Amino acid sequence: MTLPSLVSGLRAHPTLTAIGIAGLLAAVSGSHGRAQPDPARLAEVKAMTFDVFGTVVDWRSSIIREGEQLSARTGLEVDWPRFADAWRGGYGPAMRRVSSGELPWTKIDDLHRMILDGLIPEFGLTSLDEAARADLNRVWHRLAPWPDTVGGLTRLRGRFVLASLSNGNVALLVNMAKHAGLPWDAVLSAELAHEYKTHPDVYLTAADLLGLEPQEVMMVAAHKGDLRAAAALGFKTAYVPRPLEWGPDREIDTSPDPSFDVTATDFHDLADKLGLH
Repeated sequence: MTLPSLVSGLRAHPTLTAIGIAGLLAAVSGSHGRAQPDPARLAEVKAMTFDVFGTVVDWRSSIIREGEQLSARTGLEVDWPRFADAWRGGYGPAMRRVSSGELPWTKIDDLHRMILDGLIPEFGLTSLDEAARADLNRVWHRLAPWPDTVGGLTRLRGRFVLASLSNGNVALLVNMAKHAGLPWDAVLSAELAHEYKTHPDVYLTAADLLGLEPQEVMMVAAHKGDLRAAAALGFKTAYVPRPLEWGPDREIDTSPDPSFDVTATDFHDLADKLGLH
């Protein structure tokens, strides 16, 4: 049976929870060509930088949960899964408007609000006052971590300096870390380079601020484009796919790529593969 057909079968099974699906997918994926780390190549790594949205935190479930709480308070009837997908779906196009020069440098909090304002009429949220809209926009500051995140990061921090490297602005990332208990040594953001990933300046600024050469830093992400951009600059790479980032009904490419230094099923598996106990 192929992995795609197995995924379809798992998703059709009425008794499997999302966490159960994730665990089974991880087990299956782990036996299909995962790259084995090269200890000599990784020996010079001193710090790890992490993509955050989707890699460290589960943005979709967090938005759906807060949306349902909002509905319970207000009586608004909203398709919150579709709303979450639409809000996140506007993220890339909004950043491209900045990167192209159509918009001046604009931090993610403000881009999120621009996207939200465009969604409010479509999803029947026009009754929300300004305070409620501002609070909803700050849901991105309150995203929940994946189940393995905090424990896995804590293990990795025993050997490496850990830093976020997200398109999220610094204030957002600081608030998220406080909310979710993320054990960063440093909060680094694309905001510090006034560019968005995958612009080279984002990665090079991070390495420079850590006082390291690019080859001394490992970029960790669930998104292949992020890793390939970092690798082109000399970063080591760790691929940690999150099959449920877009929910249980949307298949995404989580196939291994042998160009990455490490491929792991979660942060605990990453720590195991790097020899941490």
